[in-house]
Formats: sequence, C-alpha cells, structure tokens
Amino acid sequence: MSGNAFLLSILYLVVGIGVEGARRVWPSILLQRLSLSLDSLPARALELVGLMRPLREAYFAGELSEVMVRLVFGVTTLIIIFLLAVVVGVVMGTLRSLTVGRGFWRG
Repeated sequence: MSGNAFLLSILYLVVGIGVEGARRVWPSILLQRLSLSLDSLPARALELVGLMRPLREAYFAGELSEVMVRLVFGVTTLIIIFLLAVVVGVVMGTLRSLTVGRGFWRG
C-alpha cells in the first residue's frame, strides 16, 4: 500500500518538475494551464483546511518565495496521496474481510 503511494508521489513530483521546467524554457498557454491544474489539488486541500489564505497573503507580502510555496504544495500533495492510499487500503481490506469471512470466494 505505501509502495504504491510512494510511486504515485514520485510520478507526481517528476511530472510537476517536468512541467515547471518546460514552462520556464518554453512558455505557452498549454504549459501554464497544465501547471495550474497540477497546483489545483494542493491548493484546494489547503483551502479546505483554511491554510490557503495565510499562504497567499504571505506570498504576496514577500514573506514566502515561490520555492517555499512550491515546497508547501509538494508536501500537501504527498500528504493527500498517502491519505488516499490509507483510505483505499482500509476500504479494500474491510471489503476483503467481509467477502472472505462470508465465504464468497470459496469454491
């Protein structure tokens, strides 16, 4: 379970780095939109827990650099991926125990 979450985290990180690098070298609307779509997951999660407004204010006040905002977004994304992995693992484990316990998989 944690192995799949780790691989997904690495994939998300590699795609994010690739998009950001390409956006800086070859600026285009497509890459800008792709970058914004990658940022929407952590931004919405931070908004949900009430941390996006202070982060935004600190960034616009010059208290946080773009690198720090990216780091916060990256850590938030990793937390989301691992929480999803845990939830899916618990649900699948529960379903399996219910089906195996009732004999659905016996011949």
